[in-house]
Amino acid sequence: IANIFQSQLLANLSVKEEKDSDIDLESLSEAYKELGGLFSTKMTRLENHLNGLQSENSRAFAGFDKNFEQLMLFSSMMPDMVNQQTILQKLFTEEAGEIKNLIKTHGKSNEEVTKSVGEKTQESIKTALNDARKSIISAIERKNGDENNAKYKIAILYKRNVHPDEEILSFLEKELTAKGHEIFIDRHLTIGVEWAKEIEKQIRASDAVICLLSESSVYSEMLAYELQAAFEESQKNNGKPYLIPIRIKFEGALPPSISCYLDQLQYALWNDAEDNEKLVENISDALLFPNRQNKKSFKFEAIGGAVPLDSNFYIARKTDNELLESIERRDSIILIKGSRQVGKTSLLARGLKLARENRTKIILTDFQQLNSTHLETIETFYMTIGYIIAEQLDLKVFPEDIWKKNRAPSMNFERYLRREVLEKISEPIVWGLDEVDRLFSCAYGSEVFGFFRSLHNARALDPDSPWSRLTMIIAYATEAHLFITDLNQSPFNVGTRLVLEDFTIEQISELNERHGDALETNPGLNKFVDLVGGHPYLVRRGLHEIATKNLKIDEFETICTREDGPYGDHLRRFLVMLSPNPVLCDAVKEVLSGHSCPNQEAFYRLRSAGLLMGDSARETKFRCGIYETYLRRHLV
Repeated sequence: IANIFQSQLLANLSVKEEKDSDIDLESLSEAYKELGGLFSTKMTRLENHLNGLQSENSRAFAGFDKNFEQLMLFSSMMPDMVNQQTILQKLFTEEAGEIKNLIKTHGKSNEEVTKSVGEKTQESIKTALNDARKSIISAIERKNGDENNAKYKIAILYKRNVHPDEEILSFLEKELTAKGHEIFIDRHLTIGVEWAKEIEKQIRASDAVICLLSESSVYSEMLAYELQAAFEESQKNNGKPYLIPIRIKFEGALPPSISCYLDQLQYALWNDAEDNEKLVENISDALLFPNRQNKKSFKFEAIGGAVPLDSNFYIARKTDNELLESIERRDSIILIKGSRQVGKTSLLARGLKLARENRTKIILTDFQQLNSTHLETIETFYMTIGYIIAEQLDLKVFPEDIWKKNRAPSMNFERYLRREVLEKISEPIVWGLDEVDRLFSCAYGSEVFGFFRSLHNARALDPDSPWSRLTMIIAYATEAHLFITDLNQSPFNVGTRLVLEDFTIEQISELNERHGDALETNPGLNKFVDLVGGHPYLVRRGLHEIATKNLKIDEFETICTREDGPYGDHLRRFLVMLSPNPVLCDAVKEVLSGHSCPNQEAFYRLRSAGLLMGDSARETKFRCGIYETYLRRHLV
């Protein structure tokens, strides 16, 4: 604002250069002393506006930042400012005439006068603004006298024997104690078991917790433990204790052990002793307006595998409702198809949760947990599956107890399911089969899938049979038609078919909000989508990386395809998959060259793996920019 006033003033100073060594520059500054007075009058009116606003709506005013720039931006919206601008403009015009006379009398150059007027004007206006700011803050404090005079119990967390951390610790202890606050520091305790208990007790009982973060302290296990205790207590106790981070000559990324608690909080920065007074002011502000410190109050979670049922980071898609409706209808077979890491297991888990809530018995078979011995023959496979079912349903009869060697394995297993499971359990049963792709590589895979199809047929042929109480949910990625040529033996062309698609831009935007708006601008969000597409795993992993390490989108773009980057292991897996298979490798090279996929079967395999997308080999393209960039670097 001072710059604007100065430019308005100088626009009126159209004077000719006349030189005289006897010019009195002090007289020029005197001519503009009135500026400070006029501006003080204007700020007094602003003060009255703010006091009235705060009195009328204290809750809204509590969120108003006392940051100087925001204060002035707020003041610019006051209707009274229009009139004040007109008065100032008139003053500039009148004063310009007086200065012209001074210049003509003393003969000093226009450049020298401009410099003098500019410096004096800036200084007087800034002084007036600062005085006005203090008067407004004082008015706010008078309105909230009881709150401002409140005394707080404050715990200060730090790392011992680290400098300048301990000097700042002593300074804060002295200053905050002088203000009447009760300060807890663990250096006053003797280390031992009781010491650890007392620390946790004091932290949880505090109104605020100040943590001193330096290059040395951020890796302290004790500091991480103390922060965890403070964070957990704040989650249970409506935000108390308030966490107030202070960075000491350190603005780097925080390690994961503490970033999950602090990355979403504003922090104060201390570089040297000149920041001491400002540091105390920042702490006072944080104590007075603690809600402003919290951008978001949530806890990050590990990325990879199924998303926990209570996760805030799970994004429901239309297939969620479709699955739940199918379970409630008790459909015979429900198929969940999607490429690798698209969220099949997470969706299945939510379907099984609904079934449990509806008092349905649950069986879960995760084929990833079966080893090569379990899959060696069809007989060992059925025996293993039957044992898992018996354990989960707490049955007393196991498959080997009723197994007949002169009976086909599928018939033995069918008999066990019907007689020992369905006929002895009266409730409906939902059987979740996850990652069934492993069976496609088994010699007997088609026979097992044929058996699943026969269960569906038996239910249709005899609606009153026990099979009517069995619902099978099959999750898979592989294109079944590549392995099952007899459609009459396939369970993948019957029942309810659900296809899990990638996230939409709206869903990515929602997930970004749940990560504390890690991507702050629309251009940043669009650039992120160009890199990761809608791939659920890449989206979640990327937003987690950006949010926990406070990265800008350009920084993320730089590291996302590096071998040691956030997707390093994920990307290397594709090279491991492609390297022993010349057909698939050549197909990827063709797509990298801008051509369509030359082989239909290769296209289906690469799409199932999650590398390519499209409805056919002719329309194929890479699923996201990261995949294309990484593979071009290694294969072209």
